[in-house]
Amino acid sequence: MMILFGSSFSPYVRKVLVVAAEKGIELEVRPVGVGDRDEQFRAASPLGKMPALADGDYRLADSSAIVHYLEAKYPSPALIPAEAKARGRTIWYEEFADTVLMGCLAKMFFNRVVAPVFLRRDGNADIADMAERDELPPLLSYLEQTVPAEGYLVGDGLTLADVAVASPLGNLPHMRCSVVAESYPRLAAYLERIHGRPSFKSYLDRELAYLAKVGALSA
Repeated sequence: MMILFGSSFSPYVRKVLVVAAEKGIELEVRPVGVGDRDEQFRAASPLGKMPALADGDYRLADSSAIVHYLEAKYPSPALIPAEAKARGRTIWYEEFADTVLMGCLAKMFFNRVVAPVFLRRDGNADIADMAERDELPPLLSYLEQTVPAEGYLVGDGLTLADVAVASPLGNLPHMRCSVVAESYPRLAAYLERIHGRPSFKSYLDRELAYLAKVGALSA
């Protein structure tokens, strides 16, 4: 069985886990933290970043690289379209999610959850508040104009585009935030559909339960 190193709290790890679940791929998840010195993890991820994959004697790091590896090894159901325009749009959404969207949400999540809950130190509230106030609304507005009223971002079925975009936004409830339906009705409905899939819901529910247990969701 393939081993995935990381934590589903990371949207990058969650992206791989959801892709694997949608494809019916069994993964053994080995939790590692930021900067973990675990030898097997470091053999797969020399920079110490999650996720990392071990498939027999094959090692691979980076969520995009891992997802493309899984797609090539397990092509059905296809989550990366073969048709040129659809594939281009899918990769664009993944890049948008991994860089632009995560660039904003990471500032919020690290300072509000990772630092206080997992690293046992204070986060920088000013950085998190600024990201939520100034950076996040334009990104949500873009997605509000882009997501379909029904269905998926690319084509007639779930693709990597949906998984990549929905993964980082899955951390909003972990920070007692949400995509407000009154302001972003299409996006809120879209996320409800995608996050409601078993491949997402199982991880998101487990993460929220953990945060509630440690008191991170208390007012």
